[in-house]
Amino acid sequence: MSEQVAPPPAADAAQPQPGVQAPPPVEPPAKKSGRGKALGIIGAIVVFLVIAGLKFGLGTAIGNFLNKDETAEAKTGDCIAELPKVTGAKEEKVDGAKVVECTSTDAAYTVVGRADGQTTEQARTGEACEQYFTEGQDGYVFSSVERGKTGYVLCLTKKA
Repeated sequence: MSEQVAPPPAADAAQPQPGVQAPPPVEPPAKKSGRGKALGIIGAIVVFLVIAGLKFGLGTAIGNFLNKDETAEAKTGDCIAELPKVTGAKEEKVDGAKVVECTSTDAAYTVVGRADGQTTEQARTGEACEQYFTEGQDGYVFSSVERGKTGYVLCLTKKA
């Protein structure tokens, strides 16, 4: 029976050969701290939730949270801050309409009525508010209706 044995290395084998560069020393990989791992996991969860939310329609809810309709909960007796001046039956898009305290100097209109479940066409006519306005009184109609859906109409009078 025979065995093959490797010859011992030459005494000068550890010395680099002229013109040959020695490889850099290899360092063991750094271990992540518990905090680093936790941040990585949290980041992955956030990315997953954002993607799932966008895919399954939570984008609208997130959008509504970020761009909240501050008049959505307005009711009779509430006051609304100043809105742009509109004459006749002209429509104008309004951003930033909000309910304010009626004692506030910002209060410009009083909500005298509210109609929910209104289509764009119903909101455009303002018929839902006719019952809240008295003869000779200037009435204003503020609506929030998404295209193809229903929404609400606020019937407003200029605050005295």
